[in-house]
Amino acid sequence: MSTEDAGLTWYKSSYSGNEGGACVEIAVGTATVHVRDSKDVHRPHLAVNADGWAAFVGFAAAD
Repeated sequence: MSTEDAGLTWYKSSYSGNEGGACVEIAVGTATVHVRDSKDVHRPHLAVNADGWAAFVGFAAAD
């Protein structure tokens, strides 16, 4: 875990229900957006730069 990881605040996707299952959490760092599986928070997570995250969100939101 990096120094930045220690101070992260994680947020669960608003599309995730309370039934469990497939949930994604994100945390915004100073230079990256971190993505993890909420069912296994101790596994390594994905970290992408802001431009990469914006491109992903734009693609996911496209019709």
